[in-house]
Amino acid sequence: TYHVTVVASPSRSGDGLQEAIDRRLNEVNRQLSTWQEDSEISRFNRVAGVGEEFPISSDFLAVMEAAAEVHTLSGGAWDGTVSPLVVLWGFGPGGPSLSSPSDERIAQTLDEVGFDKIEIRPMGALVKRHAAVTVDLSSIAKGYGVDAVAGILREEGFSDFLVEIGGEVFGAGRRRDGRPWRVGINRPDPEAGSGEVYKIVPLGDQALATSGDYRSYVLEDGRRRSHVIDPRTGEPVTNRVVSATVLAPSCMRADGLATAVMVMGPEAGLALVEGLDGVEALIVVERRGGFLEEHPSSGFRTEDAPDQ
Repeated sequence: TYHVTVVASPSRSGDGLQEAIDRRLNEVNRQLSTWQEDSEISRFNRVAGVGEEFPISSDFLAVMEAAAEVHTLSGGAWDGTVSPLVVLWGFGPGGPSLSSPSDERIAQTLDEVGFDKIEIRPMGALVKRHAAVTVDLSSIAKGYGVDAVAGILREEGFSDFLVEIGGEVFGAGRRRDGRPWRVGINRPDPEAGSGEVYKIVPLGDQALATSGDYRSYVLEDGRRRSHVIDPRTGEPVTNRVVSATVLAPSCMRADGLATAVMVMGPEAGLALVEGLDGVEALIVVERRGGFLEEHPSSGFRTEDAPDQ
């Protein structure tokens, strides 16, 4: 789902705006959706030849270049080729698996993973360096979709708007009452409803994205197994991070960094964020007894949520 709120003068017509947004989102889907068999990304994943040049669109190229940057910045904690490991651990389309894979299976699958197994050619092409490597950009492409919609609104002359796609948000300008947009972070608790607010973040010409492990997990021997897989080890993260929220100038960057920080943990994640211009983060760790411990970056500001 998506939601777009635009502040405009009474004389300004919004005719054709939704149609333009839908066209743009359908275009992004045709290039980046792994659920569409004929999308660019799906066709690239079926390429079997090593060294074969696969031409890609400007959208696909932009997301791949941003993905490569996040992969490098995070030291490989974010990796767009991790999908085979996610499936191996039982979080793929086939539904959850209650048993852990063997060390041998993990090692074999790790051999198919690695963003460096794909060459990105700046003129607009991808080349596989390993025949089995595939790419899934779902943890960064949704943010790109938000940015694409924001681009449509700016082209139409709007400067005050809020765009949300699947929980990732970009807020430009101000609300109608002149105050900043206010966006809620969901309480990182499996028992919390989707509308239960943990913290409120004011947004002004910023994007916000949150990654969490409290909605998708498996209970194994009474312990929660996260769906977030560390591509460096091939195993679910065990750092007890339940939520990572990132503010950034673009939603694509916020989206990718939120997943990266989730994997890196509070110490390394905050060290990364503090070194990036215009980027802030709030990392929430669950301690014994369900106590939530917050780790904000130096410039992250929130408001307490009202009583539910």
